[in-house]
Amino acid sequence: MQDQFQVAGELDRLIKILAKLPGLGPRSARRMALHMLTRRQEVLEPLLDAMNAVSETVGECPNCGNLDTRQPCSICVDERRQGHELCVVEHVADLWAMERSGAFQGRYLVLGGLMSALEGVGPDELRLNRLQTLLDGGAGELILALPATMEGQTTAHYIQDMVGNHAVRVTSLARGIPLGGELDYLDDGTLKLAFGSRQNL
Repeated sequence: MQDQFQVAGELDRLIKILAKLPGLGPRSARRMALHMLTRRQEVLEPLLDAMNAVSETVGECPNCGNLDTRQPCSICVDERRQGHELCVVEHVADLWAMERSGAFQGRYLVLGGLMSALEGVGPDELRLNRLQTLLDGGAGELILALPATMEGQTTAHYIQDMVGNHAVRVTSLARGIPLGGELDYLDDGTLKLAFGSRQNL
């Protein structure tokens, strides 16, 4: 049964904006709006302060596309990072995930999306123009940490062709069975990737 309840005015506008956030629909957005409004001092006012501060201070790094309060970002200016390793990711969320893991100590390029003929996204809509500059900076390995989707593979192949004239090693993240994963619960695509990425013991 479709939910017909509606609210009017600015509250309706707030709910519609919240409903555009990832993982939220109209009902979740209404619950969130109600929670914020009934807890103004604890939630709404601090949220407004934080959002205003972020809007004024956080920007896109001109080098890699990361979001930070300093430009260039703290990763790009960190002299301890390994400049010979460059990791290409789709979104800033992917970069943050890599940083949380602590598994990578090099530099990044955030593409801002993937190539998709259906959605009209070509190389000019991505940050591939920055790749040349980053490669000229001395990168010896280009790690493509892109999704195992058709768009991700298309983008990866384009980048491989693009850097063909550079003396750079192009690699991708290993794909397959996750740590603790049971074969019975894996989809066919993951199993195929696992077989294709098998290693010597």
